[in-house]
Amino acid sequence: MQPFRVHEGLVAPLDRPNVDTDQIIPKQFLKRIERTGFGESLFYDWRRKENGEVDPHFVLNQSRYAGASILVAGRNFGCGSSREHAPWALTDFGFRAILAPSFADIFANNCAKNGLLAVELAEETVATIARRAQEIPDYRLTVDLEQCSVHDRHGLCTKFAIDEFRRYCLLEGLDDISLTLRWADQITSYEKRRGSERPLPGARRAPRLGFF
Repeated sequence: MQPFRVHEGLVAPLDRPNVDTDQIIPKQFLKRIERTGFGESLFYDWRRKENGEVDPHFVLNQSRYAGASILVAGRNFGCGSSREHAPWALTDFGFRAILAPSFADIFANNCAKNGLLAVELAEETVATIARRAQEIPDYRLTVDLEQCSVHDRHGLCTKFAIDEFRRYCLLEGLDDISLTLRWADQITSYEKRRGSERPLPGARRAPRLGFF
């Protein structure tokens, strides 16, 4: 997992509340077993018209937001099903951080496990950022996880709160597997010691019952 420390990027505004995971990555695209390749299907039903053509009016299809790596969204972002494909699609598209007044808990947890920073900010701050992203060409933000701050070049500077363990994992680029592997030597040592001190239950032959 790529560590997240300080990131500066172009901001794309998605001014919609209650964006659920089926809108982020529709169910028909969940057949892949790897984590890559979902970016092209991100917000598929919004990015394309009914005939499959690209909708030029949707924000992520507009040239001014090409290459955006910070998404600013409405409250309750990532609600709905718990599919981990949602942060996979967002990161595969190129996003490194999402700013919103609130997130669905499971979605925010899945983001952290995939190196995507979900930042909760006051609703009025999010509205200011979204407005500036719409009005100012090439509007960029710096998201600093080391200092837990967000700032731009136009006077905005605000702090955000984040669970300290989640922050540590993001800073170090650690998912659940990486965290476990940090203790690989101790785990191996324990297994060897336990095996010599007391055999595993499965190592002993079960007694035969009389009716067999």
